[in-house]
Amino acid sequence: MSSLHDFPDTALTHVRWPLRLTRLGMVAERATRAFWPLWSILLLVVAALMFGLHEVFPLEAVWGGTVVVAIGAIWALVRGLRRFRWPRPAEALDRLDRTLPGRPITALADDLAIGASDAGAQAVWKAHLARMAEKVRDARAVEPDLRISDRDPYALRYVAVLAFAMALLFGSLLKVATVTDLAPGAGSQLATGPSWEGWIEPPAYTGKPALYLNDIDRAAFAVPQASRLTLRLYGEVGALTVNETVSGRIGEVPSATESTQSFDITRSGKLEIAGEGGRFWQIEVIADAAPTVEVLGEAERGVGGEMRLPFRAMDDYAVVSGSAEMALNLDAVDRRHGLALDPEPRDNLTLDLPMTITGDRGDFEETLIDNLSQHPLATLPVTLELAVADALGQIGQSGPETITLPGRRFFVPLAGAIIEQRRDLLWNRQNATRVAQVLRAVSHKPDDVFRSETAYLKLRVALRRLELFTEYGLTDERVDEIAQVLWDIAILIEDGSLADARERLRQARERLQEAMRNGATDEEIAELMQELREAMQDYMRQLAEQQGEQGEQNAQNQQNMQEITGDQLQALMDRIQELMEQGRMDEAQELLDRLAEMMENMQVVQGQQGQNPGQQAMEGLADTLRQQQGLSDETFGDLQEQFNQDGQQPGEQGQPGQQGQQGQLPGQQGQQGDGQQFGQGQNQGQNGQQVPGQGNRPGELSRESLAERQRALRGELDRQTGNLPGAGTEEGDAARDALDRAGRAMDQAEENLRENDLAGALDDQAEAIEALREGMRNLGEAMAQQQQGQQGDAEGQARANRQRDPLGREPGANGQVGTDEQLLQGDDVYRRARELLDEIRRRSSDQTRPDTELDYLKRLLERF
Repeated sequence: MSSLHDFPDTALTHVRWPLRLTRLGMVAERATRAFWPLWSILLLVVAALMFGLHEVFPLEAVWGGTVVVAIGAIWALVRGLRRFRWPRPAEALDRLDRTLPGRPITALADDLAIGASDAGAQAVWKAHLARMAEKVRDARAVEPDLRISDRDPYALRYVAVLAFAMALLFGSLLKVATVTDLAPGAGSQLATGPSWEGWIEPPAYTGKPALYLNDIDRAAFAVPQASRLTLRLYGEVGALTVNETVSGRIGEVPSATESTQSFDITRSGKLEIAGEGGRFWQIEVIADAAPTVEVLGEAERGVGGEMRLPFRAMDDYAVVSGSAEMALNLDAVDRRHGLALDPEPRDNLTLDLPMTITGDRGDFEETLIDNLSQHPLATLPVTLELAVADALGQIGQSGPETITLPGRRFFVPLAGAIIEQRRDLLWNRQNATRVAQVLRAVSHKPDDVFRSETAYLKLRVALRRLELFTEYGLTDERVDEIAQVLWDIAILIEDGSLADARERLRQARERLQEAMRNGATDEEIAELMQELREAMQDYMRQLAEQQGEQGEQNAQNQQNMQEITGDQLQALMDRIQELMEQGRMDEAQELLDRLAEMMENMQVVQGQQGQNPGQQAMEGLADTLRQQQGLSDETFGDLQEQFNQDGQQPGEQGQPGQQGQQGQLPGQQGQQGDGQQFGQGQNQGQNGQQVPGQGNRPGELSRESLAERQRALRGELDRQTGNLPGAGTEEGDAARDALDRAGRAMDQAEENLRENDLAGALDDQAEAIEALREGMRNLGEAMAQQQQGQQGDAEGQARANRQRDPLGREPGANGQVGTDEQLLQGDDVYRRARELLDEIRRRSSDQTRPDTELDYLKRLLERF
């Protein structure tokens, strides 16, 4: 476009300041694009100087870096000067004109090319210029474009700015001035002679401040052990030397005239800087004492068998870590029975000691808590040693103590026997044969010891696997597998999974009595009492539900029965727990016997009314459960027969017709069992005994028959599931979920039977049995809630139909005269009672009232 000389003065007045600002913006824009490498280098150099990096790195590295920075800065300056161009006014005017609609600045600088002599054309041109002049009034300065991301794709300029900002926050401008000391001969001190500086930094864990040696005027001072001493010598090499006896360094020791020296102070001694301006100090080392640890009390057994071991740790600064190591104390072991053999080599048990989270770690008390019930050393005497360490790496140990490693206690004798044999197996795998024999002996008569078919079947499978592993070799993995299975079986027997509330109550009472005889701790007694309370609540709920179903025909039979409330039972159990905590076991046992007698006297009366759909569903599920149990027994029989055939020697065939003996599966009264299956399982093939109920049928036909029966039982369960009551309730949905799991377990059992996996089928059938029981239990709860709702509706209807007195009040309950309703409503009942009494007195003094009413009012006054 034309220059400013061709631009009208009137229009130039309106764009003068926008034009100047636009031109300055163009200067900033071109300077940024040309010199951004230069100012990035300068910011990095200033940041490095403010952080004092020139004081940290060797002098050679500093000078080398200076040369590199100088070359880079010169290159950046030359590059910028070559690329920078000062913006001309016409360029600024053109940029400003491009931001205005119609480019009015260019229009005002143009001349009329055609029709200059035509008056009409002149008039139109002047009108056009007038409109352009109005648009020029709206001119605003153009913002510069300072973005240079296309020239700096790695954002190096931001790195320089960030470093400079960090230096402003954490650096010091005073360190920039020390750069002059790097020049040869610079500095007043260097000009007059050699100089030095030094400081001592104690270890961080001591919390002590650093010492600047140039400021210490004392001839002697003390520092913590392992403090770091740093010295720097300036001036001519050899003018100053360092003599010290505090580091204890041997071997290759650096020269005493080196300009920079650093070492740890490990012992008391002297430190001397010899030469002009040197100093001498006698340094005393404050020794870092080793930490100590001690056991504060006996190892206690908590709820569930967890170990609780209190200890105390101390250090002059802080304890950073600790451990507890336990090793078998073979001399204190009662070497009898399964422990008669030498134990297998086993690594010591090591646990980390808990460190205090809050407070001072220099002196604290904590408690080591861990549950080691499943560890092979549980319940055995062990040697315990505690060890703690400080930040310097020093170790402090407690003296060895012999303790019995706490573990879970089992109050059911069968569970305790299984755990004992598990311990013997982990003690030495050579005990495997003995363990199998003992477990077969204690479970010889399952009806007498087992309350759960699942536990019985699992134990049988575990015994067979143990015998097979023993024959083909017991590896560490197999020993651990068998030990885990035995532990799970013992937990199942101890805790139980009984659906019957009465049986669960009896079991809880027996466990509590066993705990009293064995001297259980207060925590164990509290846990067992809580279990007894829960069992009692379940039993009372079942009793109330079943008694609520009975009709008026049983009402007369209950007149002579003793009544007891839930509060009375709760008070009785609280008294039992209180007596046990006080150590009065005989009195507590007497109350337990009384409680047992009361439970025996309570009768659960079955209803005489017709069955509803819920009862029919319960009976159908119960029949399915019985059939599944019978099918599981036959599967177990086939499995045992398969094992016996595998174990027979050539020429030793079983004789048909021989019958099993007295052993029976739990809950299968009248069915013959394999009497020798526990104590003489290894001789069954030689004796030729047959599995009860199986005869001489071929194995494949038997398994196909079992699979078909399992499939039919699955179909029956599907039919029963579709007619269950309680849909939409939490208990009803839980019952359906449990029965669905039972169905899936039946499907898997059928598949395993067809594939000849009898052990897998047995596990699936046991799972189906447990799921069926859980479904029946949830269904019973759903029916009980539904019945309670119906009873509530019936009571509400009866209450609505109940005859009211002449005043519209409901009669009192339990045959009482009057009403149970609260006549005095509101907060100030005493004031209302006073008003009523005054009103009665006023009416009784009115002799004009009938005699009947006066007599009634008189009786009220005599009563109140």
